[in-house]
Amino acid sequence: MKTRIVLASASPRRRELLSQIGLTYEVLPSQKEEASKAREPSELVTELSAQKAGDIASSIEGPALIIGADTVVCHNGQILGKPRSEEEAAGMLAFLQGDTHQVYTGVTLILKSGAKNREVHFTEMTEVEFGPMDESEIREYIATGEPMDKAGAYGIQGFAARYIVAVRGDYSNVVGLPVARLYRELKKLDVL
Repeated sequence: MKTRIVLASASPRRRELLSQIGLTYEVLPSQKEEASKAREPSELVTELSAQKAGDIASSIEGPALIIGADTVVCHNGQILGKPRSEEEAAGMLAFLQGDTHQVYTGVTLILKSGAKNREVHFTEMTEVEFGPMDESEIREYIATGEPMDKAGAYGIQGFAARYIVAVRGDYSNVVGLPVARLYRELKKLDVL
């Protein structure tokens, strides 16, 4: 019998990535208010992904595998989540342009089967080099609306691709889910 796979995220990008690697899954986004005091990006995304996966795991019957994920951008030690305003987005893009930053995605897998849950946590980091952007380019990009629901105020798979000079590591991690690592972990859990 195939294991039921549940994505604890409303992200259309994560859904596309799961479909891209041939997984059949359902979407049940976590409604839990995310909270963390972690200051390190890898700790933060691991903790938040665990909160999302745990929220859904506690609300459904097994057997099932729940996937929780969270992504942040980090530049010069500063963690950037999703911008809350266009001005904040402009500030983030000005901060990132012309330099290299890191994208961290934490993933939590909870396998519900029987009386005991099995949990796997992992984090991937990818370096992204952003080309220079002037003020008019930043404003033009913000006008697309694309930056407003993305960590670091940009989507590598969208209009911002014109400013990406180099990617070192897993590209899909920057989109929001490191699918190659996820696939390996699912095989280890004997879900596939």
